[in-house]
Amino acid sequence: MIHPSDRRLAVELIQEANQNGARLAKACEELNISVRTYERWVSAGGVQEDQRPHAQRPIPKNKLTEEERLAVLEIVKKKEFVDLPPSQIVPKLADLGIYIASESSIYRILREEKMQQHRGQSKRPQTKLPEGYLATAPNQVWTRDITWLKGPVQGIYYRLYLIIDLFSRKIVGWDIWETEEAKHAEVLIKKAVLNEKTQGAPLVLHSDNGSPMKAATFQVLLEKLGIQSSYSRPRVSNDNPYFEAVFRTLKYRPAFPYMGFKKIDDAQKWTAEFVHWHTHEHQHSGINFNRKAVYERARLKRPERWAGSTRNWDPEESVALNPMKEKLTKNN
Repeated sequence: MIHPSDRRLAVELIQEANQNGARLAKACEELNISVRTYERWVSAGGVQEDQRPHAQRPIPKNKLTEEERLAVLEIVKKKEFVDLPPSQIVPKLADLGIYIASESSIYRILREEKMQQHRGQSKRPQTKLPEGYLATAPNQVWTRDITWLKGPVQGIYYRLYLIIDLFSRKIVGWDIWETEEAKHAEVLIKKAVLNEKTQGAPLVLHSDNGSPMKAATFQVLLEKLGIQSSYSRPRVSNDNPYFEAVFRTLKYRPAFPYMGFKKIDDAQKWTAEFVHWHTHEHQHSGINFNRKAVYERARLKRPERWAGSTRNWDPEESVALNPMKEKLTKNN
């Protein structure tokens, strides 16, 4: 079915081509319509709209009556049939000496009533929004994750545990172990809390769903430290994007030993150097580098070189984790 506006445009193009010497059949052929179709469109003057949507069609003789349709809906809601598809309902009814409608008719009714997939205990899948938080200062929201570093031979890896502050991007805790265990995560969070002196202050720790992060002993420790736990959705790395950025920065450093570390001590030494660089030298574009004063001094010294205002170096007033959530939890 061709939209009325497209039909009018096609007629205009055909008539224009015909008036400029093109044969009518060839002009119609270019638009993949027949001459008969074109003549039908313009037979009464102007361009006729498609009349098929307005056609009165007779009711099929085999159409189910409204009573039969209601009977189908009543049957599919019964306890013994509510979890079965029509392909099993019809034979069961036949065993009871009952025929009410064909399988295809029951399927069609279920589709129309949006009951084909969820009639029994199954529920429609709900889109789970990620947990969102807003940090307006350091030590309000931390995020943590684990990445694997190649060892001396294929199949051997060291686990790098990292904790970063959402607002400042500072690495507040890190360590490397040969395994992923809750006890390692417990040691690391204790060290980070002591180093940053956050004991007793409201703090959120966001992480993925790995077993070390969700172990019962680790949860008990967080509760004792007054830390609220938060988790990404399963198999959704985008719920912790700041950590993905840190890991990419780490593994794309020019000196990163992509062939692997010979010993765990080598991995610890290299990571210590990376953490120092990341904390004291790396320019974090996400927090605008904090270079506003430098630009203001440069402008005052040579104002003729500046056509307008300086680049916006204002530091971010807040940093959001998963801001797509309608209401962000603000931690003060």
